[in-house]
This record gives sequence, structure tokens and C-alpha cells, in this order.
Amino acid sequence: QVQLVESGGGLVQAGGSLRLSCAASGSIFSMYSMGWYRQAPGKQRELIAVITSGGSTNYADSVKGRFTISRDNAKRTVNLQMNSLKPEDTAVYYCNAFWGRNVYWGQGTQITVSS
Repeated sequence: QVQLVESGGGLVQAGGSLRLSCAASGSIFSMYSMGWYRQAPGKQRELIAVITSGGSTNYADSVKGRFTISRDNAKRTVNLQMNSLKPEDTAVYYCNAFWGRNVYWGQGTQITVSS
């Protein structure tokens, strides 16, 4: 079982950068793929970045080239570096872990990008 806690949210000006972190606890963290999702008010939660247990990454087109996901298995941490932030990036960002039928979610952290 994995428990996830996000941190690093806040208010940032458009064009700025922010780094989110997700601290994980529990067994076999290194076996899980990790993802970052976001959900804006009134919208569906969307997957924006994934990093597999092997380190492969994928990004949503909306964030590709601006966001970078990374993980440190020894520290049980997954990060999301967000650059060139836009007002449309404003959302609650969620850390996610998944492996087979096992899916875990953090409680989310608010990112607000001002224009």
C-alpha cells in the first residue's frame, strides 16, 4: 500500500516556474508507475504526466515541453517541474501511483497562475 502527500503548490505569475513534490510511503514504491493529474473547477481530472517504474515518461500535449516529471526511488519521491506556467494551468494537482489493480491518490495541492 502507498500513501501520497503532495507539496509545493501556491500562487505564481504567468511565465513563472514551480516545482511540485509528492512524498510516498509504503511497500514496493519502486514497482509503481507515478503520475501527475490536475483538475480545474468544473472540469474532469486529466492526466498530465507519467513516469513508469523503469523511468519512461509521457506527457499530455498541453504541458509537453514545459513540465518535467521525475522520480527518486530511494527517497520515495516523485516531482513535477513546471515552467512557463500559463493561467490555464490553474488547477488542483494530484499525485498518483498505480500498479496493476493498485491505485493510490494524494489529496491534491492548489496551483494558481495569475495573468
